[in-house]
Amino acid sequence: MNTVTPKSGLFLAGSCITAIAAVGSIFELASGQPDLGTQTTAIILALSIPLTGLFFVAAVRDARANIK
Repeated sequence: MNTVTPKSGLFLAGSCITAIAAVGSIFELASGQPDLGTQTTAIILALSIPLTGLFFVAAVRDARANIK
């Protein structure tokens, strides 16, 4: 029984990418001198945290909707 659709797969990929961006931003900010600057890195972090959750929830909802 496969419930993963291309749509839920894209949402899950988006969740993974934004989670990686969040972790990378935390490490960059912790280093003291982020490559993209403190403000840009903080903005990336602030956007990536809620997007990770939203993409994950969307992936789960889509997968549940396609259970047969």
